[in-house]
Amino acid sequence: MISVRGTVLSLHPLFVIVMLASVITGRFLELLTLFGIVFIHELGHAGAALAMGFKVRSIQMLPFGGVAVIEDVEGRLNAVREIVIALAGPLQNAIMIGAALTCQSAGLGDGPFLSYIIQGNLIIALFNLLPILPLDGGKVLQALVSLFVPYHATLLWTARAGLACSLLLLGYGLWPLLSGEGLRLNLLMIGLFLAYSNFEDHRNVPYRFLRFLVTRSRMFEDHELRTAGAQPIVADSSKPLHEILRLFKREKYHLIYVMNRQGGLMAVVPEQHVIASYFASGGTPWYP
Repeated sequence: MISVRGTVLSLHPLFVIVMLASVITGRFLELLTLFGIVFIHELGHAGAALAMGFKVRSIQMLPFGGVAVIEDVEGRLNAVREIVIALAGPLQNAIMIGAALTCQSAGLGDGPFLSYIIQGNLIIALFNLLPILPLDGGKVLQALVSLFVPYHATLLWTARAGLACSLLLLGYGLWPLLSGEGLRLNLLMIGLFLAYSNFEDHRNVPYRFLRFLVTRSRMFEDHELRTAGAQPIVADSSKPLHEILRLFKREKYHLIYVMNRQGGLMAVVPEQHVIASYFASGGTPWYP
């Protein structure tokens, strides 16, 4: 684990296991190439985040990609920016594929090695575009869903979708056992990691949603200038605060229209007042 200008770089234990296996099987050069591909992939994410003014807190290297943790204390990481940052990684793979193909066409470099670079980049890019968190495809899916669905439901259902896809990947890794071909050990390891990661994401939805509410407080001034475009939420006066908060969308500012039992309008409350009231009442995480 090392730190470069405030960004912590580390290797996931799964990557260390793969490194040891490569030494035993005599494929260390291939692993170094894979490491370089993954590292450049992650530099794409970090570069896009830094270009938008975000701080990259840490990058953890995985055999099939990496996880870049971006600090967003001001609530500026909207869906579009998150999609751009997520796709910046596979874009680096596409650029490396293009460079390798150019070298092959010009007769430069070692042919088999260039083919390995092309294949490795293709596998890393396509695998990372699977709709499973924390892969790039999972982040893109979550950002797109958040444009149309309340954010609490977005967190909940994308974690469930990622868990389901991870279990399918595990099943694919185990499938050869039925034909006596042996296990796909690499897929099993990756599937187990993704299944565990999405299980933890699902379990931590309440805390991730609370963090979302806290960061929204930094967006109030901007939204107050545009209350004419606020999205209304109609709620009965007896409706619990946490149920109202679950209706908040990531990209929208909300005005809550509080109705009495006779259907009359009692008050119009800005969203920040609801959030403040929830925390002032000692609000605790609620579970899906």
